[in-house]
Formats: sequence, structure tokens, C-alpha cells
Amino acid sequence: MITKRGPQSLASPANRRRDDAATATFPFGMAQEGVHEIAEARYGDAGAAAGFALSALNTSRPGVWLWIRERALTADLGRVTGLGAAAFGLDPSRLVFVEAGSSLEALQATEESVRSGAASAVITELKEASFTATRRLLLASEAGGTPALLLFPHTRAGATASHARWRISPAPSAPNLFDARAPGSPRWTARLERCRTAPGQAGRQFDLEFDDETLCLRLVSGLVDRPAAARPARPADILPFRKTG
Repeated sequence: MITKRGPQSLASPANRRRDDAATATFPFGMAQEGVHEIAEARYGDAGAAAGFALSALNTSRPGVWLWIRERALTADLGRVTGLGAAAFGLDPSRLVFVEAGSSLEALQATEESVRSGAASAVITELKEASFTATRRLLLASEAGGTPALLLFPHTRAGATASHARWRISPAPSAPNLFDARAPGSPRWTARLERCRTAPGQAGRQFDLEFDDETLCLRLVSGLVDRPAAARPARPADILPFRKTG
């Protein structure tokens, strides 16, 4: 459930602390409330970043997902399609795509969309956003009760008013239990660079896998210290990911 809180919220400090505690665990409110940034770790990781965003949408409320994209990024990186969304168990008919001519237009469209509360979530791909711009988006998101995910290239840096910033890179897929030569479930390495709701978690790395049975992310232990060779999945190696909010 998303709690609507306007710029001049009258919630008591105790209530605000309880709200913060609810989003202080993985994935820290992503796709549920507020503004969250997802940046590629290096050039070419945009596909992994987009997949990470898609995998989080199942935690959002019912309704359409508005996907806004800066036009200049399409020629370089391609675009998300309904077929790609379906691979993550999403209903393609719920996705509405919008193309913006510049980062400024993309930010304006995002702000208007989250403030209106008409969408379940707004995902925006753009080149850059200033601290002031992310602050405006945060206030609009709180006013409309609509979460926003901002997808950035690897050049994203500097201060932000967003709740969190993730740095995403692809990881070797999970073993395919039916064909050792085929890829299994997609996996990512996600580093939490910044987090307002859980500042002590900043710098932590999460090894994640998309479960196509439960249609959600789950934490996978042991990926950093083990070789990338395929191996059978074991229950002891996999920790279930539970939705928050």
C-alpha cells in the first residue's frame, strides 16, 4: 500500500518513523513509493537496468505503468517492448510508452504524471537530472502517491533528492535445470549507492535473481565468491524475497 503524504504532511514524528521503518528493508520502497534511481554500472548495462526496473513493477499497485523515454536514447540503446515486459510476468497492455524530446521534457512529463496519481508507477529513461529536478519529482510523487523510477546511463553522479540510487550490472544467469547449455533466470549485481531511508545500507551489494514462478526478485547468496560456472540451484543457496510496503 502506498501512503500519500503531501509536501506539508501533518503526520507526527512517531508515524513518520514507522513509515520510514517500513521502507528500510530491501528494496527500500522501490516501485512502491517515492523516487528511486537506477543507473547502469558501465556503458552497455542499460538492458540490465531496464530489466531490474521491470522486475520491480509487480510490487506496485494495480493500474497502468507509464514508461517515458528521452528520444536521443532510443537510437543508442533501443527500447523496452511489450514482449520484453511479458518476460517478467507483466501484462503488456498495462504499459503506456511516451517519447520525450529532451531530458527537460521527460522530467516535466514525469512530474505531471506522478502528481496526477493516474498511473501505478512512472518509469523514465533520461540522460541527467539536477538535484532541484529530483527534489521537485519527490514532492510531486508524495503529493500524488505515485512512485517513480529514473533510469540513467553510467555517467550518473552527484547529489540527488531521490530516496535511493542503484548501480546495476548484469550477472551470469542462473543454471537451467532442463538444459545445461541454455540460460536460466536472469540475475543482476545491484549496488546501493545512496539510500535516504536506510543510510547505513549505502555501499551494500545485492546479488539478485528473478523468480519466474513467484514473479519477484529474490536474494541469492554466494555469487561473489563463487565461479560463474553453472551449478544446480539448492534451497540453502537462495533466500526468498518478500515484498515490502
